[in-house]
Amino acid sequence: MRKVKKKVMLILTTLLSLTMLLSACSSSNDAATRPEPNQKEEVVLKGYLLGEAPKGMPDVLAKLNEKLKKDINATIDLNYIGWGDVQSKYPLLLASGEDVDFIFSADWNYYVEQANKGAFYELKPEDIAKYMPKKSAAIDPTAWEEAKINGKIFMIPKTTPDSNVFVAVLRKDIMAEAGLTEVKSLSEIGPYLEAVKKNHPNMIGLNLDSQVDLPTPYQQLMRDKIGYTGGPFGGGPLAQGVAYDFTDPTGKIYSMVEEPYLSAQRYAAGIMKDWYDKGYVNKNPYSNKIRSKDNFVEGKSAVAFGNSIDIASTLEAAQAKGIETYIIPSLMPNGKVPIGNYIGAGISIAANSKNPERVMQAFDLIMEDPSYVYLTYFGIEGKNYVITPDDKIGLSEGITADTNTYPPDAAGFWFVNKALFKPMSTWPQTYIDFWKKQDEYNTSDFALKGFSFNSENVKTQIANLANASTQYANPIYIGAVKDVDKAFDELAKNLNSAGLDKVKAEVQTQAEEFLAKKK
Repeated sequence: MRKVKKKVMLILTTLLSLTMLLSACSSSNDAATRPEPNQKEEVVLKGYLLGEAPKGMPDVLAKLNEKLKKDINATIDLNYIGWGDVQSKYPLLLASGEDVDFIFSADWNYYVEQANKGAFYELKPEDIAKYMPKKSAAIDPTAWEEAKINGKIFMIPKTTPDSNVFVAVLRKDIMAEAGLTEVKSLSEIGPYLEAVKKNHPNMIGLNLDSQVDLPTPYQQLMRDKIGYTGGPFGGGPLAQGVAYDFTDPTGKIYSMVEEPYLSAQRYAAGIMKDWYDKGYVNKNPYSNKIRSKDNFVEGKSAVAFGNSIDIASTLEAAQAKGIETYIIPSLMPNGKVPIGNYIGAGISIAANSKNPERVMQAFDLIMEDPSYVYLTYFGIEGKNYVITPDDKIGLSEGITADTNTYPPDAAGFWFVNKALFKPMSTWPQTYIDFWKKQDEYNTSDFALKGFSFNSENVKTQIANLANASTQYANPIYIGAVKDVDKAFDELAKNLNSAGLDKVKAEVQTQAEEFLAKKK
């Protein structure tokens, strides 16, 4: 009898210790009060991605939820933050205390800032190993190191870094009209834009949208002169602020309104003003929500802007309409572009999520299980895509790239493991030739690779810089200024008033510490 009592006491003591351990390990979410994953209770995971849902999203989401319910007894309530609303809505959504379980995150989209504010749930190594076995097996441990903020992980990063080659796409028929056979840089397309203006009255040379394209041609022109990828430290792609030259091995930090950045900006601004004054740019991009690459396919824009990944569907759709295309890669002065990192796209769990373990389980499947990866990225097999007899990804019979309701890469699931993809049978030769050169363009040889800036100490100044940029930099980007020199004087004055020097000093301190640790 005594032995039985001892065993009972031992069990009770063990259970009590386990309970205390679980309680001690919990963060703002009390782990002891959360239902364990895989229990009978179904949960709905509310989450947000960026962009806009494709037309076929409801059908895909229904299939996704059917699979998730069967595998982990969970479904997803999926929402989108439009590109034009990211700067205002993204931080507000996390600060409001709204019931959110997960949200898209990236180093270029507030990951460091929001992690430092306590907006994200900490992912502990033991939980990652337990709830994300597929991810753990597939990912390079370096990715988790990149995701660390002050030694803690707040993001499920992507397994496969993407090539970050930005591109501009031209039409070969208009190139012929302009007498162009080869174009190496966007700065050389003046004759092309002139031919558009002269011969195609229903087409705009650069038909830019307000959300993605507005600064893009300007930034591509800047890249002729300096190693700039777009978006300063702590700011979005439309902002001015603090940056460094990716081709500079010292990793020196610059304000964007001092040399050598100022000269690169003046160069880009002068070309954009010339094009704007000649009517090659749409007069009011601020009110346009249609990407240039979509208008390109519709014959309303003569240039399509995109990147290595998202331009593929544009080229396929153009080919289906008989439009022959020409790709101009946007390279730095050394002919290279910095290769993407692991935290360029991922998912963060909201700090107030009641189901963080179930979120981990869901994205272990979505990111790494081939059936989930193909569903979320390519859509429904037999409807949006098929596997061809030669084991490639093709379009279903009767569907073209232009009529596909769920184009690849369009739904915001940019973090899935792309190493699982089969080749695409729909790629035009133009894109295949470009794709083969990716390794030639990409470089990981840059001084601040892996550096994550913590903007907490200067968050007010960075917000002020973003506001000043909206008013004084946006017109420069599209060429809508009367005098370039005066426009930069006004921009510099307002950026300095917003606290540019303080931001530069903070970035410089952190960058120097980062570089010192690498030695």
